[in-house]
Amino acid sequence: MFGARCLLRALRSCSSAPCPRHRPAARVSVRGALGIQSANGERVKVQGWIRSVRSQKEVLFLHVNDGSSLESLQVVADSSFDSRELAFGSSVEVQGQLVKSPSKKQNVELKAEKIEVVGNCDAKAFPVKYKERHPLEYLRQYPHLRCRTNVLGSVLRVRSEATAAIHSFFKPSSKIKVPEENFFNIPVFLTVSGQLHLEVMSGAFTQVFTFGPTFRAENSQSRRHLAEFYMVEAEISFLESLQDLMQVMENLFKTTAMTVLSNCPKDVELCHKFIAPGQKDRLEHMLKNNFLVISYTEAVEILKQASQNFTFTPEWGADLHTEHEKYLVKHCGDIPVFVINYPLALKPFYMRDNEDGPQHTVAAVDLLVPGVGELFGGSLREERYHFLEQRLARYLDLRRFGSVPHGGFGMGFERYLQCILGIDNIKDVIPFPRFTHSCLL
Repeated sequence: MFGARCLLRALRSCSSAPCPRHRPAARVSVRGALGIQSANGERVKVQGWIRSVRSQKEVLFLHVNDGSSLESLQVVADSSFDSRELAFGSSVEVQGQLVKSPSKKQNVELKAEKIEVVGNCDAKAFPVKYKERHPLEYLRQYPHLRCRTNVLGSVLRVRSEATAAIHSFFKPSSKIKVPEENFFNIPVFLTVSGQLHLEVMSGAFTQVFTFGPTFRAENSQSRRHLAEFYMVEAEISFLESLQDLMQVMENLFKTTAMTVLSNCPKDVELCHKFIAPGQKDRLEHMLKNNFLVISYTEAVEILKQASQNFTFTPEWGADLHTEHEKYLVKHCGDIPVFVINYPLALKPFYMRDNEDGPQHTVAAVDLLVPGVGELFGGSLREERYHFLEQRLARYLDLRRFGSVPHGGFGMGFERYLQCILGIDNIKDVIPFPRFTHSCLL
């Protein structure tokens, strides 16, 4: 109350006496304002949306958020401002002085000189209600509005930070980013992978990657599938062992997660606290331990000896299903596990033949992670011309002219976000989920 009275006296003294000509207010983000350690009355302008309004007899308190941080900036104003238009959800522009806050809950607050309502919001009609914790299933009905909630805001900030971290991971090693194809002068189909383009580029640059949308006609309503999702793909030349490839995959997982934890601690904390209790400890467990490695053959034996009844009976030569993948991760102590050396008949022609008969496997690898199952899929590529000639005529020129041992992988970005945040449904980690029978926006 003492702080409110002091602010009120300051506001009234400015309104009753001629004020000196002000310099133009500098526009700052909410995150930028909150990060100022010693505010000394700097004149600033903040634009955003009202998250809460609290009116006292002589002072009006607003919390304004612009999406740059989970925390909102407290705005303190004279009660003479018309509070009827200052409703939850309304967009505003506030100009005033940034001052040290007397409250222990925030370091600074904005002493308002001018508040302009840019866009009104009818709080009663607005599907997102003040102080109500909406279920994620409810919010999926409003893909155009759900990004204004705390939880989706946090997820999308983490998504943005993870995107930047992935680019940063590849950048130091002079890896080349291959652009997505955008021109359709000939009949084309929706891409399911950028691997072909990456293999072409890896013949000139030793390490290349791409990161963009992928489209697949997944006729599935599951928590793990979308028709449109983002994929990180990499191709590395002169790579001769699965161990080297797995090391890159593990480093990418851990480096990106550590960057997100460092730069978005409050957003991650919100998800771990309210959506996935216990996920913080599970993630720390993943990050501090080396990922495990088992062969496909060992995985099948583990599944056969399991006391659990599976919908799909595990047997050598059959693909691993989600129920198998999740069981294997639990069996391995909830540590991510690489499964390597799959049967040749299960994998595409471009994966390198291990020449191991009689079972005949290829140098393929999947990374299985807690709560999700398969996150990465990769392999050494078959660089030997005569092996490909026996299987398929495709890629042959790439192998005839300066071929080198190489390998690569793909990682589903949304599944990665599910893994580190503990979010159960993949539809809640992408801005506009599109899947079979649903394309709301």
